[in-house]
Amino acid sequence: MDERETVLVQNARVARFATADSSGAPHLIPICFVYDGAAFYSVLDQKPKRTSVTRLRRVRNILENPKVALVIDSYEEDWSRLWYILVTGTATLLEPGKEQSEAVAMLREKYAQYRDMDLEYAPVIKIEPDKVVSWVGSGLALG
Repeated sequence: MDERETVLVQNARVARFATADSSGAPHLIPICFVYDGAAFYSVLDQKPKRTSVTRLRRVRNILENPKVALVIDSYEEDWSRLWYILVTGTATLLEPGKEQSEAVAMLREKYAQYRDMDLEYAPVIKIEPDKVVSWVGSGLALG
């Protein structure tokens, strides 16, 4: 990603995360995330869920088909200020260890809500980008 895309991504609060099962059936959800300059991370946190973390559809889909997409965007009524970044890549699940701990620390720094959650053993989704496509409106000024 170029510098402008990186600034937009690092300031964004939410992304839309798309997975698909082995038959190609899509699944799309909003996620909290961080970007470290090389990969994106999202923790399977303690917000209430209808099933166990390992039974979540996004987890099952990653295990069946690790190809994923992430859309980070911002809508404005002034369409010259619209922007989006589409990241396609490969997802893996990180279990407790050095990289998982570092990802949790970055997420806690970005999101105060994570600071009181017990995330030391929570799986983290890691997305390694293969391709990035973006569009930034002509009226968007960074700075």
